[in-house]
Amino acid sequence: MAPAAAPLLPLLLALLGPAGPGRAEGCDLRPVTAEPPITLSYATSTVTRGCISSSSLGTGHEVHVLNIKWTKVSAIPLKVSVTPRTDGCTRPVVLIIFCSRCLATITSPCPDLLVRNDTHLSLLTTTAPGSEPLVASEGQLLAWAQGTYGGITSYSELRDPRWVQLQLGEDASSPPDCIPREHFNAASHLETEVFFHGVKGCSQEDAQNTRAAHIVRLQPEPSSPITEVNLSLSCPERAASNQIFILQSWANLTWSLSVDKCNIQFLVSGNYKIVSMSPMLIPGELLPDTEQGLIAKAFEKNYSIIASYSIIPVSTHISLEIQEHEMVRKVPVMPTTSAPARDRDTLPRALLLMLQPWKCTDETLEIVIARYLLEPIKDVVNITLRDISCQAEKNATHFMLKTPLSHCGTLLEGRGHANNELILNLAKGAALRSVRVGFQCNIPRELFLRLFPTAAFEAPQTELEVNKEAFVQASMQWEDHPADLQLKECWLVAPGWEPVLLVQGGEAHGAGVAVLEGPPSSHGRKVWRFRFTYSVPEGGRVPFSATLKCKAGLQNNTIFEKVLEVTVKDGWRPPNNRGLGLAAVLGITFGAFLIGALLTAGLWYIYSHTRPISKLQPVSSTAPASESSSTNHSIGSTQSTPCSTSSMA
Repeated sequence: MAPAAAPLLPLLLALLGPAGPGRAEGCDLRPVTAEPPITLSYATSTVTRGCISSSSLGTGHEVHVLNIKWTKVSAIPLKVSVTPRTDGCTRPVVLIIFCSRCLATITSPCPDLLVRNDTHLSLLTTTAPGSEPLVASEGQLLAWAQGTYGGITSYSELRDPRWVQLQLGEDASSPPDCIPREHFNAASHLETEVFFHGVKGCSQEDAQNTRAAHIVRLQPEPSSPITEVNLSLSCPERAASNQIFILQSWANLTWSLSVDKCNIQFLVSGNYKIVSMSPMLIPGELLPDTEQGLIAKAFEKNYSIIASYSIIPVSTHISLEIQEHEMVRKVPVMPTTSAPARDRDTLPRALLLMLQPWKCTDETLEIVIARYLLEPIKDVVNITLRDISCQAEKNATHFMLKTPLSHCGTLLEGRGHANNELILNLAKGAALRSVRVGFQCNIPRELFLRLFPTAAFEAPQTELEVNKEAFVQASMQWEDHPADLQLKECWLVAPGWEPVLLVQGGEAHGAGVAVLEGPPSSHGRKVWRFRFTYSVPEGGRVPFSATLKCKAGLQNNTIFEKVLEVTVKDGWRPPNNRGLGLAAVLGITFGAFLIGALLTAGLWYIYSHTRPISKLQPVSSTAPASESSSTNHSIGSTQSTPCSTSSMA
């Protein structure tokens, strides 16, 4: 039993937690209020808000808008690099940069770069135009750019950037209008490195040493294509050697460490290599994936101060700088003494406002919160909306809630906004308290497309059944003049078949298509509905998938397009009673003949290789007739043949 139980020991120790000095009790992480002991930044292409469009193609310029916002005033000049497309600087470019409270340095090899700004710029390769005052509102900024230049190629809102690299180029397949979306992936044209200002820290109440740990934890993203993280670490010349970096990620990630003037220890998940020493990969160890587990690991290694704890998105490059000021025995953090309820609620409110876990469509409100992000709050019993009967479902990894905009106390406001309250119910011992966080959710100005199995238009799905009615709803929020918004056309496209036009100009096209009356417009929302039956010609192959494409537009030719991918289900096909054709009959006949021939050949092979040796040898011509007869009679029992022959003689 001992060998079998041995591999379970590390798992049991990890589940139970380390004993003695390794426990994390008495060390609750709090935001660091003094100068942080490290400066951390990471590369990303996900911007706070952003969009792209093809609206600048018909104008005289590419137009890129950067809206820079700061958590803290940066003393480091922002570096913006504008790089041309592969065919060079073939088209004039306008860069509109709104960067209050900052200095920016812009470099570009393109001579036709025109910069419009509201700040002091140092233009290294271009002529600086006069600064013009721009408004700070996102909507006004985009409206100004659209009105001045006739179109917008890209818009990016960045928070706390260190540098920005903007790749020029336009794409005709981009949406016709630049409508900003939250957490927009701008990888096609932009990369940036942003500062992280959410450093937390703590220390053991009875700390007996000044050994300090820095913990960097990557948010778990199983679908991330990143397999290697390059981490650059720099230290002051007189940096203390009694520090450790704990780098936690998933097991199959490789850390490539570039260390400058640092005499420091590492504890790493997965594999890692120190570039200045050797390209050889060093196996790491399995680290806890919780806040308290990582703190306990540091204490287990006899590091009694958590100088910095940072949790950031996965990135291809992370920069860390240990600051010059001395490491203090106790990390200055927010006070932990008993405070009124208003102060205790500050952290939950700040965390939810930072996460902004709400998302709206023109029909629903969704709340999704990863449970590990709520670790700083602790003791979350449940989460509800303003109507407390609307409670989020909780699974192993997330809190999730989805409700129609008309339910759960959601109030619809003008200009495409919905507001509600997120209520966190927290338990501390037997006491229960609630933290209420009001929020406003933007309803995107885009076309939504949904497929339903019945005319009740409930429970949308992405499965299209052959020879069965399907019901389609297209909808869009448009407060300005909803009556001007029209459903231009809808198509069904399946691989191997010609596209099928279903609706054009609000009218049905083709057999089995009917336009239905939609609900009345409310709060600027326009809804169109129709039904159709998808049939496959007799003898045709049923595709595995199909695409439903719809376009809505205004009279000024502004077009909104939406694509819905669906799987095709062959639920029923008409029976075929014509009998077998000549080809089928000939095929069956030939198959039967071939099987018979192979079976006969097989039986003959078995028979010829299993006959007795005596039968295969010729009979002597001098043997008496009786002997020959006796020998023939003994066939069938090879063991009795010698006895029978002997007795007859």
